[in-house]
Amino acid sequence: MRVWGMVLGGYPRSREARHLLRDMERGLIPPAEASLRLQRVHSEIIGAQKAAGLPVIVDGMVDWHDIFRPFARSWRNVSVNGLLRYFDNNFFYRIPVFVGEPDAIEPVLAPRVRDFVGLAHPSIIKVVVPGPLTFAKLSKNNSGLSYEELAVKIASILKQEVSKAVEAGAGFIQVDEPFLADIDATRDDALLAVELFNKIIKGYEEKASLAIYFNAPSMDVYEVILNVKSKYLSVDVYDTRTRALDLLTAKGFGSHVPVLGVIDGRRIHDDNIDSIVEDARRLADGSVEELVFTTTTWMDLIPFRYSLRKTILLSRLVERFAEKTGSEAYMIWR
Repeated sequence: MRVWGMVLGGYPRSREARHLLRDMERGLIPPAEASLRLQRVHSEIIGAQKAAGLPVIVDGMVDWHDIFRPFARSWRNVSVNGLLRYFDNNFFYRIPVFVGEPDAIEPVLAPRVRDFVGLAHPSIIKVVVPGPLTFAKLSKNNSGLSYEELAVKIASILKQEVSKAVEAGAGFIQVDEPFLADIDATRDDALLAVELFNKIIKGYEEKASLAIYFNAPSMDVYEVILNVKSKYLSVDVYDTRTRALDLLTAKGFGSHVPVLGVIDGRRIHDDNIDSIVEDARRLADGSVEELVFTTTTWMDLIPFRYSLRKTILLSRLVERFAEKTGSEAYMIWR
């Protein structure tokens, strides 16, 4: 078995990043200087992941206020207005408001990939996009389109985003659909999400993952999720540990490579590596040829210094699991 690790999504802002972004918004820093300083912030985050040996890394997205806003601001007929709690977190996002059919003005992901793909080498850059189901469900729809029609239009734009990102050098695509783990998610929601996800990643299945976090999906929803065509499937194991372990033990991961969300991205305390290893062995059950460890969610809910600690713990988990199981630990510096 080959085992490796990657951080699920965005990093929190360091003190420097907070001051920098605040000054940028107030126009107190010339654009060229602001861009250079922001690139240094992202470089630090990329460097931390490379130092941990992670073969797939994120740029940190510290300049993203939330997962939706960069896309909403780059599309016609969409604005942002008002604050709403992002699921059950002490974190708020600006609500996207659709007033017509969305249409992309400029790409969001490809320029970022071009900025960081060289710096990331020999690791590869992962791009993260909001799933169209979650995007539509958490937005205000004044477009005249049905909810399903809006989700289809969002998926069409995100397909273009992914294609341009891959052309720019992205080596891994992750689509986040946390709504699929919500208690209100239905089988019909899952059917729509899977259909649209498969369209977004068509042609890139071998380097794509569907990510579900903040909870474990219901049994009915998860059975539908297993029909995604990506090679990888990411599930938050530790937010509701017992429920998730029961679900995954009963249903497995189908034909997908398991991506286990086990390093807690919402709490500052060190994770129990030995306990995680035992849970992972139970889920891998000897039949898995590849296993990926990740954080339970994005790490923008904890202070920056703890996010760096979690990155190190993720690396240690990979090595400990490999040691205990005789697996191959895939690290860039090996």
